[in-house]
Amino acid sequence: MKKAERMMQDSLKLVDVVCEVVDARIPASSRNPDLDEIIAGRKPRLLILNRADQADPNVTARWREYYKALGTPFMECDARSGRGVKELPKALRALRDKNGPMRAMVVGVPNVGKSTFINKVSGRKTAAVSDRPGVTRGKQWITVDNQLELLDTPGILWPKFVDQATGERLAFTGAVKDDVLDREELAAKLLVLLRAEYPAALTARYKIDPDPEAQGWELLEACARKRGFLMAGGEVNTERMAAILLDEFRGGKLGRISLERPG
Repeated sequence: MKKAERMMQDSLKLVDVVCEVVDARIPASSRNPDLDEIIAGRKPRLLILNRADQADPNVTARWREYYKALGTPFMECDARSGRGVKELPKALRALRDKNGPMRAMVVGVPNVGKSTFINKVSGRKTAAVSDRPGVTRGKQWITVDNQLELLDTPGILWPKFVDQATGERLAFTGAVKDDVLDREELAAKLLVLLRAEYPAALTARYKIDPDPEAQGWELLEACARKRGFLMAGGEVNTERMAAILLDEFRGGKLGRISLERPG
């Protein structure tokens, strides 16, 4: 992480603007606070709410008003489908007082879709893409056209989360590697959150009636039973269910869901 931070600091002098890609489902938690210190007003910054097509549109509308009130330049897009990505050159030009070619550095925490976004903007597969964090290892320049070049950078997390909820939201969306976490515990916490905010999504996807008094692990067991994930002796395979729940949430199969609101 320190090496990636130094790379960003050294690269700032090579670019005109910074594009910060965040996950529209967790716009606050997926912003690295260390970037404020690295950039520190040295370059204009554009906030890019990626995966907007997976986020709750009503919640995204609240974020839209929030950023407008703060005067934060932003745009919304979905890099997988390509919706909104072609607005990037226009949004970047609005941050500059002069015309001519631009260079932009693309930053963000792991697994927010930076490389997919760059590939869609450039119209070709030039940046390595994966559904797991930590794929982009070094910086690479991508030419979009004769007016725009993008610098892809590794996703970096900060050394210590401000609160547990921030870390959990990042883990729900895949920004934290699954192999360093207890996926069953993580899935149980996600189910509790979804029961509070999107109970209909659980009923539609897993055919359960989420008991308001149930613990997270009990909800996980209920989902596993409905899916028929039983082992020898009738024991419920919650490990398998946890993996599927997290994959399906990250892939948008539970519907359009946002895990945090402004304020």
